[in-house]
Amino acid sequence: MKPRHPLLHRLRRIAWWLVPVAVLALVARAARAIDWRGVGEAMAGFDPGTLLVAALLSATSYLVYCGYELAARHYAHHALSPRRTALIGGIAYALGLNIGALFGATGARLRLYTRAGLGIAAVTRIVAFATSTNWLGYLLLAGALFASGAVQAPSRFAALAGALPWLGAAMLAAAALYLLACWRLHGRMFHVRGHHFRLPSVPLALLQFALAALNWALMAAILYVLLPAAADYPTVLGALLLAAVATALVHVPGGVGVLEAVFVAALAPRIPVAAVLAALFAYRTLYYLLPLAAALPAYLLLELRGHTPATATGENG
Repeated sequence: MKPRHPLLHRLRRIAWWLVPVAVLALVARAARAIDWRGVGEAMAGFDPGTLLVAALLSATSYLVYCGYELAARHYAHHALSPRRTALIGGIAYALGLNIGALFGATGARLRLYTRAGLGIAAVTRIVAFATSTNWLGYLLLAGALFASGAVQAPSRFAALAGALPWLGAAMLAAAALYLLACWRLHGRMFHVRGHHFRLPSVPLALLQFALAALNWALMAAILYVLLPAAADYPTVLGALLLAAVATALVHVPGGVGVLEAVFVAALAPRIPVAAVLAALFAYRTLYYLLPLAAALPAYLLLELRGHTPATATGENG
């Protein structure tokens, strides 16, 4: 069936590729002005103990993310073992961070779960649950941070200063509405594009908030440990949360350049740009590249193991 508005559809496809290309072009332009020798010196100055703490925080964050997958297992009522479920979650997370949510995280889940014997309906519910968990924790943490006034907008975005508390309040209200919906509408079946699902129970929804908020907090803690002492944790957390939304909007895999631009804008007045970039490079190595190096052989291992019988009840909650 042909799309109703072929011109609009074509423009959207062009924009889908044009925006990340434009962002990468701006990043390349900005990169020419960076003192890369200073960045290298800053990276060489990391204390081994600091890197060890950051690595342990990274491992803890991945374990927490695997909790998303185990909670989704309970929600989708599938019979795949907890160990294999958690492993698929870790693989999907590493691939999603480096390649992108659609082709990385969703693609890995679709392939590995169906390979393990789950149906498309069950996988769809797992993906929806894990994705919503991530952003529910974001709503709770960012809402509390912005509403409390603990973080200030960068000087170049001073116009946003007055709006942040209101934005935070709106986020907290959205989180509260989700809990209310889970309480009032838990038993109701919803149908979306041929898929059916139920809202989780209130205890499971609270677990979603707890797991995801903890994971975002751990990610910020990794960066906080790697950055110089002049960086305060609320600012680091706020910059990370802002960068996450910016990355999702521009569709740049791994947020390459986006994460750096946001953190430089937030911290450069107090911390040298070279030190900020060195911390971000170390963060990318520990949180993106090393887990990816572990995820790829794990993915191949699950592929080689082939089909394992697994069932889903078709219900969720």
